[in-house]
Amino acid sequence: MPPAAESESSVREAESSPSETARGLLELTRPGNVAAAGVLTFTGAFVADGLLAPAAIVAAVAATIFATAAGNAVNDYFDREIDRINRPSRPIPRGAVSERGALWFSVALFAGAVVSAAVLPVTAIAIAVVNLVALLAYTELFKGLPGVGNVVVAYLTGSTFLFGAAAVDGAFETTVLVLFALSAMATFAREVAKDVEDVAGDREEGLRTLPIVVGERRSLTLGVAVLAVAVASSVVPFLVGGFGAAYLALVLPADSVMLWGAARAFSDPSAGQSRLKQGMLLATAAFIAGRITASGGVPA
Repeated sequence: MPPAAESESSVREAESSPSETARGLLELTRPGNVAAAGVLTFTGAFVADGLLAPAAIVAAVAATIFATAAGNAVNDYFDREIDRINRPSRPIPRGAVSERGALWFSVALFAGAVVSAAVLPVTAIAIAVVNLVALLAYTELFKGLPGVGNVVVAYLTGSTFLFGAAAVDGAFETTVLVLFALSAMATFAREVAKDVEDVAGDREEGLRTLPIVVGERRSLTLGVAVLAVAVASSVVPFLVGGFGAAYLALVLPADSVMLWGAARAFSDPSAGQSRLKQGMLLATAAFIAGRITASGGVPA
């Protein structure tokens, strides 16, 4: 960083009030994403085993919340220079949180994830270990590789369902695997749209993201193709998993919203990825409804 920029950043950090720092730390975690990740883990557990193991579900959701928050915080730490270009209003660039503060905050959150996951079955712990390593390695090793970073984030998002199922010792049944695939592929499309939005800053930092290497339109087209596979797979729980009309009534609109978002990303990547996220949440609700109706009520 140039001396002038470093000095300016230091001044902003020094002037940051405790309340602004607290708000900045909260922003680092991306509360909306954290809450969504917790819901996804709960959904995986619920679809796999109902509410038969409430303590395990709570531990799994807590581990997911801590890990997601930690991953977001450490990502902002590593992305601090890019964010000065792409997202200057984020906590570190605007001086609300110091670089060192963000790093130690992420360490504390990772510790919370480890403690929460330690009480879970071996399969769940194995998934947690893989995911924690992937979170730590993402920015430094994977983000700048064309498509690889997108695949890693897609896996991490989809694996929350697998983690939830493993936490209650549930088998990875067809519905859980479809949940994983649908979420992972939709996330891949969303991550491509985010990369298109971030091209300026990523190019400045010398990253080789998919849109920079193969072009924005080709990248978005690939995202649409992957999403189309996800949409096609969404009917599998209805066909072979015992999910009924309530599931279809929610998942088909969810598919439409996600496809609309992928198409919208060609003209407005920010709006497109927002629609994709909304569609993913609606699809999650569809799986919960499908599990309830397949069991004749809330399974417990």
